[in-house]
Amino acid sequence: MQFTPKKLYYRIGEVCEILGVEAHVLRYWESEFPQLAPPKNKAGQRTYRPKDIEVLLHIRKLLYEEGFTIAGARKKLSADSGAVDPESPPKAQTQAQQASGQRLHQVRKELENILTLLNRE
Repeated sequence: MQFTPKKLYYRIGEVCEILGVEAHVLRYWESEFPQLAPPKNKAGQRTYRPKDIEVLLHIRKLLYEEGFTIAGARKKLSADSGAVDPESPPKAQTQAQQASGQRLHQVRKELENILTLLNRE
């Protein structure tokens, strides 16, 4: 669906019509996708900018047309924007982290051996 902006700001009801979803769905998506943070006006109402609507259209497509889960759509959206997903582990560990992990593994093996010895008696 192609969106052509006609205004600088849209109210939540207008965005609901554009997307074909209810207002509670938009509010839920705001809580699940960090890319969504529409500013509020003086009356406390959400005001969506055209770029917010583009993100919402992308989310809607991922969820409703491509069958992504919320978590999957969040990761895909982060990957598409080049942002780092806070739930994904870092790609490269430092040498200190690797050494620490190896030491923990050794300690765990030693504790398992001690437990095996204690269970024999």
